[in-house]
Amino acid sequence: MKLINSFGPNPRAVRMFLAEKGITLDKQDIDILGAVDNRQPAYLAKNPGGQTPALELDDGTVIGETVAICEYLEEKHPTPVLIGSNAKERAESRQWQRRVELNVTESMYNAFRYAEGYGLFKDRVHCIPVAAPEMKVSAQKWVKKIDGLIAGRNFIVGNEIRLADIILYCCMDFVKDVGQPIDPANANINAWFKRMDARPSAASSLSPNWADVKMRG
Repeated sequence: MKLINSFGPNPRAVRMFLAEKGITLDKQDIDILGAVDNRQPAYLAKNPGGQTPALELDDGTVIGETVAICEYLEEKHPTPVLIGSNAKERAESRQWQRRVELNVTESMYNAFRYAEGYGLFKDRVHCIPVAAPEMKVSAQKWVKKIDGLIAGRNFIVGNEIRLADIILYCCMDFVKDVGQPIDPANANINAWFKRMDARPSAASSLSPNWADVKMRG
């Protein structure tokens, strides 16, 4: 199988997941910033959403969503555990993953698309610039809420890194330099972010050209 890869926080989340697992996959890099390769009929036939990342299996099946890719890889490579080792752990992990995605990362990504990233996305997705400020506010309210909920533990779900941590970290590391900084008042989130940022997988998962594009993806 191979990872269809590009610049961006979602592809980075899969790369970070792979690094934490110690899995090496062949990669096919495509130009998503230029909206060239991923908008061509050949790619859309494999992945109708036209987004990255995607995982192409040996039988030609293409899995085109970040979380679905990570869950597939967890089932194939169950250790080290990044989602859960039993039904309870997996449920708790997925609960936090959904909280993070529905309340924080979706708002942060859309706020970027509608504001700082508008020039990049205006011809790709339906953008609502007027919604961006309130989306930023909503996301930050939930970050503050999570800050309180994770008091006394090292990671979002508990004291071991999970997929929810990777998803939130890759998003916050991306948006913090493009209009959505991390609030220094959120002491628990800041401590968590430093722990995540210090992991070898954080550096190794960055795209080689991130400094050139001035975005951490």
